[in-house]
Amino acid sequence: MNPKLITIAGPLRGMTFPLREEEVFVGRDLSNQLLIDDISVSRLHCRIKQEEDCWQISDLDSHNGTFVNDIPVNEHCLNHGDRIKIGSSVFVFLLHESQTDTPPSEIQLVDDGLLTKTAITFQAEDELHLMARDLNALMKISLKINSIRGMTALQHELLECLLEVTPAQRGVVLLVEEGANEIASAVALNGQADAGGTIPVSRTVVQRVLSERAALLCNNVSEDNRLGAAESLLSASVRSLLCVPMVQVETVLGAIYLDTTEPNVRLDQGHLQLVTAIANIAAGAVNNARHMEWLEGENLRLRADSEIKHSMIGESQSMRAVYQLIAKVAPTETTVLIRGESGTGKELAAHAIHQNSPRAAQPFLALNCAALTDTLLESELFGYEKGAFTGAIAQKKGKLEVANGGTVFLDEVGELSPLLQAKLLRVLQEREFERVGGTRPIKVDIRLLAATNKDLEQAVKARAFRADLYYRLNVVSLRMPSLRERPADVPLLARYFAVKYSYKCKRKITGLAPETLASLSSYDWPGNVRELENAIERAVVLGSTDRILPEDLPEIILEKQSATDAPVPKYHEAVNQAKKQIILGALAQAQGDYAETAKLLGIHPNNLHRLIRNMNLKVLLQK
Repeated sequence: MNPKLITIAGPLRGMTFPLREEEVFVGRDLSNQLLIDDISVSRLHCRIKQEEDCWQISDLDSHNGTFVNDIPVNEHCLNHGDRIKIGSSVFVFLLHESQTDTPPSEIQLVDDGLLTKTAITFQAEDELHLMARDLNALMKISLKINSIRGMTALQHELLECLLEVTPAQRGVVLLVEEGANEIASAVALNGQADAGGTIPVSRTVVQRVLSERAALLCNNVSEDNRLGAAESLLSASVRSLLCVPMVQVETVLGAIYLDTTEPNVRLDQGHLQLVTAIANIAAGAVNNARHMEWLEGENLRLRADSEIKHSMIGESQSMRAVYQLIAKVAPTETTVLIRGESGTGKELAAHAIHQNSPRAAQPFLALNCAALTDTLLESELFGYEKGAFTGAIAQKKGKLEVANGGTVFLDEVGELSPLLQAKLLRVLQEREFERVGGTRPIKVDIRLLAATNKDLEQAVKARAFRADLYYRLNVVSLRMPSLRERPADVPLLARYFAVKYSYKCKRKITGLAPETLASLSSYDWPGNVRELENAIERAVVLGSTDRILPEDLPEIILEKQSATDAPVPKYHEAVNQAKKQIILGALAQAQGDYAETAKLLGIHPNNLHRLIRNMNLKVLLQK
């Protein structure tokens, strides 16, 4: 295992950073092991540390956050192929090397005893100073092969160059899988006029070259008295051959195999030295090509994954429990009832269930049961026949019919009328329904997901909701936690929304001020994630600097924050102190009567209660 970071964007683009230490700090300060000279990166931005079971990245309260696969994280166990965004830099985390498959060529590995007294071997570093005469050829080949990105094209170009600078007639580039000497793929090139057929390759020679990491040259193949097993070599009239390993940083990537059938042509030690030098250059190019192909494949995979992965953000224990439950129920056909307060992301959870299910390629249709009248909701859900009612000038399919094969999500299902509850129960039981004004039952294959912010058990007791429908919907219950139950996720969400609306509003936002994060964390968010998103969008739109400051936030958040011990700007502190005095004075004048106090202040009693609660005035009133 050789973990490393490969930079694909930013000032360090193209560089590779092996993670040789158990703990690596990343940031703009000179004390960091991984130094990024970028103003959008904090001085001490994040840390990558080897834990018992994974490499963990931890954000160190950076201004702009640390993102893994475009999701802000506080602490995250890195997986092979994860993309890490730090400021304007993007890294790919590689836990191990990946195999790059190359189409197999027409070659035949021959088991033989082709190690004779005529075989010459030498190590790669021996006598390389004698290669000055071939410097021009080396430079030409280096420029060619290092300008090619595709693995197959690189191998073909390498073989063409080798056949140009040596008298060999045929060549093969063999690649091995990491950690083994077994051939994983091969590309061959026959330079003979009557090119074609199979190129025999001595397995004995290749395995020895790979295991010993030493180049080998063999002449007078036909005179070898131990070639009884190498009939293919003899039938191909191979007279001279050489094989050279390709080694990159102590790792054997493969071998180059050349031979000739010309009786008057011999591959000599000079050719062996030249091909060895070329193999050293080619090893780096092959390694880079492998990484590039892997990165391109990972990019495609990540793009595909980004279309189906959940859009929820959070690392708290309660959110991890949500992810685990979604992973269990998504592959099934089970009906799921998603519970939670308004703004907690119930529809996002429904999307995640659908997108990770076998129905992911089929439609996902959502309908808010509280947003339409009973008549309109019935038409939207079941459709209607032509002439069913005034204005029905043509037949219309409902959501259930359009979503056939896919998923239907009913939000605020607790708002359904008794009539629609009965019709929905039939759909769940029989998987059929009739359009409004229709007489023919229509069969559908759908998965139903429902959500509510009501206490359906209490509604069943009060006979406001059918018990049989409740039990049909509540096969599996998924509860979305409120934002006040997961305060650690507030900074992650805030940074995510800041980036989102920075792009959307075409405003450069470099992060959130520490005072801003303190204000956001001290607020209890009755409107949950939706309220937080609106607050950040407002701050991005109305803010005047490249950082979101406390004064950019809605006033209600600052009112709540002033009741805590967190630091606030002097202006807002003075304003809030003045508000407290005005409210306390009015309460004293009204002798504690809240309704009378609201009249004196000229505000609604609900607003007065909110101000008293947010500014923590109850403590002062009780003294």
